[in-house]
Amino acid sequence: MTTRRITLYHAPHSRSGGVLVLLDELGAEHDLVVLDLKRGEQREPAYLAVNPMGKVPAIVHEGALVTEQGAVYAYLADLYSERGLAPRVGDPLRGPYLRWLFFYGSSFEPAVTDRAMKRDPAPESTSPYGTFDSVIKTLDDQLGKGPWLLGERFSAADVLWGSALRWTTMFKLVPVTPAIGAYIERYAARPAVARAAERDAALAKAQEG
Repeated sequence: MTTRRITLYHAPHSRSGGVLVLLDELGAEHDLVVLDLKRGEQREPAYLAVNPMGKVPAIVHEGALVTEQGAVYAYLADLYSERGLAPRVGDPLRGPYLRWLFFYGSSFEPAVTDRAMKRDPAPESTSPYGTFDSVIKTLDDQLGKGPWLLGERFSAADVLWGSALRWTTMFKLVPVTPAIGAYIERYAARPAVARAAERDAALAKAQEG
């Protein structure tokens, strides 16, 4: 018997916080396994047997492991396709949707990581993202068309990017342009974001206790 119930491996105050938002938006059935990053539980054998990379988020559905943020968001949104957070194959927005899911991991995160670590990027001809400025301009131009990455349609890609931009602008890793700032405000106003933040804070408090 097939089920849509998934297990999420999560750590409070981490990248997997956005997946809590997505689960709420989808009304997805799930179990939560909470890891304590301060104690290094993500590097212990029990979790490395699940995800050898020792990272969160990771989900397991019917025995299948899904890691990497773009893949996790795409998988969940397709699993609960009736919620409308993923354009279906054949929809003209499917391609742009996938573009923005994967632009995050292939261009944005490497660019931000180099900037955060104060590392010079590889020469533009060999860099996986080109330049930091080109990444931010590409994103900013798209957000300026608003209100969401796919125009009027809110999608799982917005959960990924809304969460990421709140975090990276908070730490001043990404500039708060008018378009980025307005996008973050729209995302933060969604009820699912507040509920997930409250849940995450409770999990963090339980770990501290």
